[in-house]
Amino acid sequence: MNEAPVVVVGAGPVGLAAAAELLERGVEPLVLERGEQAGAAVAEWGHVRLFSRWAEVVAPAALRVLEDGLLEDGVLEAGGWHRPDDDAYPTGAQWVADHLRPLAAALGHRVRFGAEVTGVARRGRDRVVDAGRDTEPLTVHVRTTGGEERITARAVIDASGTWRTPNPLGGDGLPALGEGDAAERITRHLPDLREAAVRARYAGRHVVVAGSGHSALTALIMFDELAAEHPDTRVTWLLRRGEVGDAFGGGAADQLPARGELGERAEAAVKAGRIAVEAGFRTDTVERDVHDRLTLATVDGRRVAGVDEVVALTGFRPDLSWLSELRLELDTTLQAPVRLAPLIDPNVHSCGTVYPHGAAELAHPEPDVYLAGMKSYGRAPTFLAMTGYEQVRSIAAELAGDTEAARRVELTLPETGVCGGAGLSDGQAGGPAGDEQVADSTDSTDPADSAGAGQAGGCCGAPAETATPAASSPAAPTSAAR
Repeated sequence: MNEAPVVVVGAGPVGLAAAAELLERGVEPLVLERGEQAGAAVAEWGHVRLFSRWAEVVAPAALRVLEDGLLEDGVLEAGGWHRPDDDAYPTGAQWVADHLRPLAAALGHRVRFGAEVTGVARRGRDRVVDAGRDTEPLTVHVRTTGGEERITARAVIDASGTWRTPNPLGGDGLPALGEGDAAERITRHLPDLREAAVRARYAGRHVVVAGSGHSALTALIMFDELAAEHPDTRVTWLLRRGEVGDAFGGGAADQLPARGELGERAEAAVKAGRIAVEAGFRTDTVERDVHDRLTLATVDGRRVAGVDEVVALTGFRPDLSWLSELRLELDTTLQAPVRLAPLIDPNVHSCGTVYPHGAAELAHPEPDVYLAGMKSYGRAPTFLAMTGYEQVRSIAAELAGDTEAARRVELTLPETGVCGGAGLSDGQAGGPAGDEQVADSTDSTDPADSAGAGQAGGCCGAPAETATPAASSPAAPTSAAR
């Protein structure tokens, strides 16, 4: 089994960083990406600017691979990659073009595109069978345009993110009654208002934004600016939580200045009365009226009527279906590894208060199987890209037999802020913002990384439309509207 590769699912920021870490330790990786390019999920929120600097969204091992120009069949020559300005704030598109694609190119044949992972199991053993389980390798079931195949793996790192599995608008975790019938009026990611057709869709309309993370705050700012140009535009903000509370984050106290500015600008728009706020609103039904407009209603009879468009930025959840034959030990609430869950509980933690963690917290009863990146956080929106980079550094050390390095902490997180959303669009007034949850979404499956292979991941996770500091979509990735 030691001669088989470590299969990494997802060619997003965290998945590619995992491959770089493994290579440095002499362990052969094989990255499988469902999309046709690295960072496929991040590319979908390419118009959003991260609230983390370049220095904070490039993994150390990835940087060494790029600067060395490395690897025998990679397309990069030594000196063929130019390092971005550490202090600049990239957009999702720049993150892909100037980091993720060059990194995948440098890794060469170790990254396969158009390869969708449909299942992982022990060879010849379903999850019920004990006999021989400890001696059989993992098999990864893959679907490509050429058909199906199975790949033998010594270990599997699932960095596929959550980008493809957004949470529904419904307040009970399931789609609201009528939500499916109104799907063409509900957008689940940050729209790119620079595009004329998209701008026309929302200008002069009643727009509802649902969610309380950075993606939602970004949307509020975007639509507030749109309303300044088109005064007939109305914006209503729905929060499931009973009051706005700390949804605006740490402001000037945030150690990520761009993230703090994001909250301040959204708060100013709300306080000025330009955005109507409906707190404690848990959508139960979505109805159409005689004018073909929507009415959102709660179980207790509260209603928001005359709605033209809904932007539901209510977070993401992991797709665990193709891991069903593995013995995973997941928290019953967050769907995160049980030893990790208490460290990331969003009722207690923000991105900066999550203790750095690695292989020990991410291990499962199934040996040599790890969830990493945004997917490892389950439904918690507190993920940062830099957190994912630390995860895979530790996992690579563990797989290489360096237990001491695996348990060592090599990360300090910025404090303050409420995590889980996206940044401002490229070119918007006010500068960068956003979180990298997106970066770990899975397309290859979220940004992140969430994007299966390349799903996006984010600062405190992604909306898949934002970025994080030294390590967060978005990529993905939006936080649950609590």
